[in-house]
Order: sequence, then C-alpha cells, then structure tokens
Amino acid sequence: MKIPFVTFLPMEKELNSDIREAFDRVFTRSWYIEGEEDEAFERAFAEYCGVKYCVGVGNGLDALMLALKALGIGEGDEVIVPSNTYIATALAVTYVGATPVFVEPDIRTFNINPELIDAAVNEHTKAIMPVHLYGQACDMDLIMSIANKHGLKVVEDCAQAHGATYKGKKVGTFGDAAGFSFYPGKNLGALGDAGATVTNNKELADKIRALGNYGSDYKYHHIYKGNNSRLDELQAAFLVAKLPHLDKMNVERRRIAQLYTEGIRNPKVITPFVPDYSVPVWHIYGIRCKERDALEKHLNDKGIGTNKHYPIPIHLQDCYKDMNIPKGALPIAEEISATELSIPMYFGMTDEEIQYVIDSINEF
Repeated sequence: MKIPFVTFLPMEKELNSDIREAFDRVFTRSWYIEGEEDEAFERAFAEYCGVKYCVGVGNGLDALMLALKALGIGEGDEVIVPSNTYIATALAVTYVGATPVFVEPDIRTFNINPELIDAAVNEHTKAIMPVHLYGQACDMDLIMSIANKHGLKVVEDCAQAHGATYKGKKVGTFGDAAGFSFYPGKNLGALGDAGATVTNNKELADKIRALGNYGSDYKYHHIYKGNNSRLDELQAAFLVAKLPHLDKMNVERRRIAQLYTEGIRNPKVITPFVPDYSVPVWHIYGIRCKERDALEKHLNDKGIGTNKHYPIPIHLQDCYKDMNIPKGALPIAEEISATELSIPMYFGMTDEEIQYVIDSINEF
C-alpha cells in the first residue's frame, strides 16, 4: 500500500466547486489586491478566532515580523522563543533587528516550557513568542503571568494551530497579537503563500496594516518605512471558501490522531502527550523513537511517507552560527530533532490506511 505523508486530493475533491467559484468571482471582478475578498476573509477569520481584528498579509513569517515591528521591538531588544520550532519564528525576530533567545521545550509536548522562561528574562527582553507547535496549545496561563510580571509583550505563533484551543478558548487570543500562516499544507491553507495577524488592539491592527502596505495609511502617504506584504484577493477568496470546512477537517484529524495514539503499541515509540488544557488540531502527528532513521526507512520501504520536524535545530543552523551556541547547549531541542518522526496526517485518510500505518509501526 502506498500512503503519502500528505495529499490534498481528498480535500480538493470535496471543495472543488467552491474553489472554482471563488476563482471565477475574483477573475470576473478584476480586482486583485486589497478588495472585497480580503475584507470578507479578515472579518470571517477574526470572528472564527474570537478577536476584533484580522490583517491579511503575504505569509506567516511576515505575520509575526509585522506584529513585532508594530509593537516597537527592534535593535538591541531580545525576544524569547522556543528552541524547538520552525526557523520562521526566529527569523521574524531577526528581521526586526532583535535577538532571539532560545528557551527549551517540555519534552512531552514539544512546546516551550514556561517554567524556564523566567531565567531567560533580562533588561533587554521585550517579548515572548510562544509557538503552538504541531497544532497543540502552549500553557498560556503561565506564559501570560510571566509576561505580565515582567511587562513583556506576547506574540503567539499560530502558524500550525488554526482552531486549536487552550482551556476552551482559541489560541491566538491571549497575547498582544498572533501570526497565522496559510501555506497550502496548513490546516487552513491557501493555494499559495498567505498569512494573517490577529489582535484585539485597533491601533496595533492599523499599524500592522500600514506596515504591510509600504508603511502607508492612505495612498501615496507613508508614515512608516514599511514592507510589501498583503493578502491578495485570489488567496483571500480561496480562504473564504475553505474556512467554513476547517472545523470539520480538524475533527477528522483528531479522530486519526486518537486512532494512532490508541493503536501504536511499540515500546520503542513514544506517541504525543496532550495536556488536559489543550485540544489540538494535529497539523503534525509526531512520534519519537531512538532508532528514528531506521524506523523511517522501515516505513518508507512499506510505502508510507514520513517527514522530520525538524532535523536540525535552529541554533545549529548555518545561518545562526553567529550566535555561537554550541552543540549540546540546548539538549532537549537536539533530542527532539534527533528522534522526531512525522507520520501521515491529512483529511481523507481511510481507516484501512490508518491501520496500515499503525501495524507497520508496531511491527518495527
């Protein structure tokens, strides 16, 4: 049996008519930037998240970077980020001229360990950027209490967590702002690059919008040295078509995850841990195994697609060599990088395919 790591075909088949209608609507209107579709999506996504404002931007990295920039974070400042995350989290900090400060994750959840944040705070610290990795909520009560204690801003990285909840409340609603990615592979994905920043602060939302539009508050009037990062009408229209289906698809991901967790019984394999406060949306279902590479080969030989998130931690990437963080300095991030294996997780998997993955892991 051949099972890809991910495929969009079942979803695309179900949404085919909605997507084509969205394209025709934009093409017929012949308006491609900052139009009705963008406004419609921003309203709908803000309502979905439970916030007042949503600003569409070009991608998830820009969603984070523009939030930091709008909050006044820059040269000489430090932002606390998890040591185990996709590089975009750190790059957003770097792009505004600040320094990312890595804090280790909880090995059980892969998310930043709030109990380690206090020790990383100093007079240069201006913000915390928690990442709801793989679609699982961070412990936001603890993170917000630390931020409030030290007067820090909080920008949530929700790039993998569309619809995830913490104690019944959607992620992205706790901090000063939150960034979402709509890269095609995300739970809510566009058909190209797209992103959004959400917030309950109108002044902040207006500044983010201006910064993403060349620093302009109205045509040819520039109040900031801004960027070019706007959600185009086509991608907004596709997202408008997809958003009403997101919860149903997240429910299916939870069903698959539950079958995996209940079915995988190989003592060599550690399945994800879910705290009581979190209802994940399972963008990624990542298992851990000391013999990760051998397990990956075993699954690939059986026709099962896999991925690794992420095989090289950020502090050991060539582009961050200038931080001079040696190997071994962040052992939990390095442990996850060496042992994590992502297995197929997508809307439309059949029970037969799910069972085949489970059986193949158990026979390793």
